[in-house]
Amino acid sequence: MTIRVLLCDDQALVRSGFRMILDQRPGIEVVGEAEDGLQAIALAERRSPDVILMDVRMPNLDGIEATRRLVAAGSPARVLILTTYDLDEHVYDAIRAGASGFLLKDARPAQLVEAIEIVAAGDALLAPAVTRRLFDRFAEGVPIGPRQLPPALQSLTERELEVLRLVATGMSNAELADRLFLSETTVKSHVSSVLRKLGLRDRVQAVVLAYEAGLVRAGERPESG
Repeated sequence: MTIRVLLCDDQALVRSGFRMILDQRPGIEVVGEAEDGLQAIALAERRSPDVILMDVRMPNLDGIEATRRLVAAGSPARVLILTTYDLDEHVYDAIRAGASGFLLKDARPAQLVEAIEIVAAGDALLAPAVTRRLFDRFAEGVPIGPRQLPPALQSLTERELEVLRLVATGMSNAELADRLFLSETTVKSHVSSVLRKLGLRDRVQAVVLAYEAGLVRAGERPESG
């Protein structure tokens, strides 16, 4: 299946570079280019991309607000935020806006292609350093101590709650499988069930919900298998 990609960056040279990389990859089709967030929203409606490569800093409408509007409008497109600046507020705001991934513009071509494939498949993409800062940012507002489980999480089984907690610490499906002594297929099934029951788009939203619900406590970090 071909992955349809929309490029959104205010610099024509950057868009050309991305297009040059992606045009050489089978299974990926660039369906449009936008110079700002307003154009991205309009093109997303007309071209139905699977993934939008979205710059953060743009005139008229920045990438974070464009992402927020796309998600609010119910767009099925996954947004992969691209930026030159690895700044906390960009990470936090982009994730809260509904982005499915975050990648620096100096990523290698192979990393860019892999990122598009990961996000198109419905998974989340956050670089480890970005994930750690995201945890720190959410932890600032999360009280330590027992809390009553929010109603939204009460529909989950004990196993699904456990999976959600581990997803929120940054574990991959492979790490989850190793930790829980399950197959990766079973883990994927549990993750899908969690997202479906909670009405979440992807794993990034699961991390946000877990932290805001107090399911993961401040100070917790991903654990190695």
